[in-house]
Amino acid sequence: MKRILRLFASQEFVLLVVIVAIMAAVGWINPRFLAERNLQSIFLGNAYIAVAAIGMSMVIISGNIDISVGSLIGVLATLSGTLAVNGVPVVLAWILPIGVSILVTTFMGILVAYLRIPSIVVTLGMMSVLKGALIVATGGTWINDLPDGFQLAQMRPLSVPMPVWFMVILTIGAAVWMKTSGFGRSIYAVGGNAEAARLSGIDRERTIVKVFAIHGLFVGIAAILFATQLSIIQSTVPPNLELTIITASVVGGVSILGGTGTVIGSTLAAILIAAIASSLIFVNLSPYWLRSVQGVLILLTVLADLWRRQRQRRGARS
Repeated sequence: MKRILRLFASQEFVLLVVIVAIMAAVGWINPRFLAERNLQSIFLGNAYIAVAAIGMSMVIISGNIDISVGSLIGVLATLSGTLAVNGVPVVLAWILPIGVSILVTTFMGILVAYLRIPSIVVTLGMMSVLKGALIVATGGTWINDLPDGFQLAQMRPLSVPMPVWFMVILTIGAAVWMKTSGFGRSIYAVGGNAEAARLSGIDRERTIVKVFAIHGLFVGIAAILFATQLSIIQSTVPPNLELTIITASVVGGVSILGGTGTVIGSTLAAILIAAIASSLIFVNLSPYWLRSVQGVLILLTVLADLWRRQRQRRGARS
């Protein structure tokens, strides 16, 4: 009975209920919202955000954050397209940017872990570097004439879009790994109480570097899904992408203070944000409201997390 009550009270269950409620309400107002094409766009167009949010969730659980993620996705997508149009085999044009992503995030992890520079400072600097490099290298032009077979995100194995496969498989795999592996548990330990983790034999520095490297893997995959969803690649950073990915992680139940959260919650939150964005259009509201909604969601989630932590402290004292 306690397990059932715990399930109903979980962030994941609440998110699932909210998603269904929004879809039902907006579908009642405008039945076109529930059309198969629109529902596919909600999942297909935002699957790469959910994948990136998996890595972001791990970083935040470890007690850090990465606000360069949107810029990195833009750079990696452009790199992938540039390699492809210049004759590099398609598979290599997918794999090489993922490798670059891991190198970049590992470098940031080293600065955070060993030089003790706050992650928000490191990633803010990297965001500026990446945005500037992208503008200088491309001039904001689009990449077209992509070769046949490049559009990975347009493939549909078993009639299911490839990005959805990636989103589901990576979410389940990461959730199981975080819960059952020793390293997954060490991420929670470092984010929850770094000193206690050190006393229990966990190497904080190595853990943080590895978390950032794993984050880079997910960001690289997300970038390839983003780059291959259309027949052209826009050589600019998608607006507010960092905010959307961070919002998905935090609203999904990952504590901004570190130590708690799940990747399943972040994936559901990414779907929720996509559903809200789509619903604004179908109820004739400006899509620019989405940024305000994301801000409100973050504030409410952080306040709820602080309230929950205070209750736990009071319970421990009593």
